[in-house]
Amino acid sequence: MKKIFKKPYIYWFLGIFATYLILNILISGFYNTIPLVLIYFKTVDWLKLGISLIFTFVIGFLVSLNAVLIYIKYKERKKCKGVGLASAGSVGGLIVGVCPLCVSGIFPLVLGLAGISFSFGTLPFQGIEVQVLVILILYISYRRLSKNNN
Repeated sequence: MKKIFKKPYIYWFLGIFATYLILNILISGFYNTIPLVLIYFKTVDWLKLGISLIFTFVIGFLVSLNAVLIYIKYKERKKCKGVGLASAGSVGGLIVGVCPLCVSGIFPLVLGLAGISFSFGTLPFQGIEVQVLVILILYISYRRLSKNNN
């Protein structure tokens, strides 16, 4: 992990992190939700929104970490175990979106095109459980990738 936070990899890490967050905001439509949060300030469940935002940043961090680690492994010509999990976690993070309760991610949009109504808000924890699952997938991927690094 020390190698990731040294030049030039730190620039890649920060670039991937920023790109992932921007892409997540654009795909999920969270930019439309920000004015509504300000308008309905008193009725927003700040705990769920805060947890969801923190999880979004953690997912972005882990996606960046895995991406740079995969690149380092590829450059060193080492076999990468966990690349599939990293890909699944990255896509899973984009599927959920920034706030699974207040905006739609890719999954509800795709199902909507097929005429199926779906929202992560119908889940017991309003989609936060999906974010936790994505974090676990990305963490397992990171552990598998970094285990081979030694």
